[in-house]
Formats: sequence, C-alpha cells, structure tokens
Amino acid sequence: MNRSAFHKISYGVFVVASKKGDRLNGQIANVAVQVTAEPPKIAVALNNGNLTCEFVKESGIFSVSVLAQDTPMPFIGKFGFKSGREIDKLSDTKHFIGKTGAPVVTENAVAWFECKVTESVDVGTHTIFVGEVLDADVLADAEPMTYAYYHQVKKGYSPPKAPTYQGEEPMSKEPSEAKALSRKYRCSVCGYIYDPEKGDPDGKIPPGTPFESLPDTWTCPVCGVTKDMFKPIE
Repeated sequence: MNRSAFHKISYGVFVVASKKGDRLNGQIANVAVQVTAEPPKIAVALNNGNLTCEFVKESGIFSVSVLAQDTPMPFIGKFGFKSGREIDKLSDTKHFIGKTGAPVVTENAVAWFECKVTESVDVGTHTIFVGEVLDADVLADAEPMTYAYYHQVKKGYSPPKAPTYQGEEPMSKEPSEAKALSRKYRCSVCGYIYDPEKGDPDGKIPPGTPFESLPDTWTCPVCGVTKDMFKPIE
C-alpha cells in the first residue's frame, strides 16, 4: 500500500471543544466535515485517549472552531500537543459559552459551530461524533487554514494520535559541513520542523538563522521543548 495517497485527501485545521461538569477542554482536529444539510450536521473524529473525546462522550455536546491561515504555531501547539490533564487550555484563550454549555473558541478562528451529538461510532483508535448544528457564525473574512498549508508552509506535523498520522519521515545521516548551516531540524516531541531559511518569526528569529546559531534559550514554538530535543533531517 502506498500510504502517500492519504496525503492527497484534503483536510482543515480546527479546535474541537467540550465540557465535563465545570471543566472545559479543547483540542486540535483535522477531521471535521459537514455530512448533512437539513438538518445541518457535522462529524468530527477524536482519539479515544484524548480528554476532549472523554468530555464529548460525557456531555454529548461539542463546538468546532475553524482556524485562520495565520494562526500562530504556539496556539496550535497548546491545543494540539499539550494535554488538558496538565494545563487549562481555555484559561488564557478567548472563548464564550454557547447555547448548549459547550465552550466556543473564538481566538484565531474565522467561523464556529455549536453541535449536539446525535450519533457516535467507535472505529477503534477514534470515535466519530455526528452532531446537529444548533448555532454557527462567521468571525472573520479570512482564509481558513488547510492541513496542506499547515504542513507545507507552517512546517507542522501530525501527532501520533491524529487520525491522519502516517509515521515519521526517517532522520538523515550526518550531513557534510557544507550543508550543516542550511539543514533542517525536527522536534522529536511534536514534529515541528525548524527551517533556517524561514527562521522562527513568532520567536523573533530572523530568516537565515542556522539551527546551530539559535540561542540556548530558544524553545520549540509548538510544544516548548529545548534545542537538544531536535534532530537533523533531510
């Protein structure tokens, strides 16, 4: 099987949020799709090991926020690579409580939907939740982020719990000295790729800065780990 074929399927980048009692949580998801028009329904796929999945199963409600193309990587890192069991993701994130009681993230979003679960299917590693849309709105006239843009421009990476995860690309062998200053590095925790040609604008690192010249205080803009957690790639 050529698993590269899966990379040709189009996806978006979303925040799916829910609640359990007084607790709120959300996560990055790339599988969220409208499945019916009347009544309008949206289906999302969440990993069974994720806290947000647990919350949706408990409450029967969820929201979907469509992220803008210019969403900063640290924001994606907070919702995509950090656990709500360890931090309160919504404490410093702009959101409101919708009609169902579900939190709706508005920060970096171009649109949102609030849904009540009507059906769910356990497909092994993930559960697909189908929710009837009870409310929705457009927040900005801006381009939504696609998963292709996230990978190709943002240099983002699918975490192991994502339904589209296909495994890591192999690390490179030690490059020659001539290539050392221009080689890319990947975070071994979240998969973020540091590209010297692009630098790290969010972290005030200008384009053209080799990985070896990054300050010791620099950390991964997605998951926050230190430089020693990065490995060279082709």
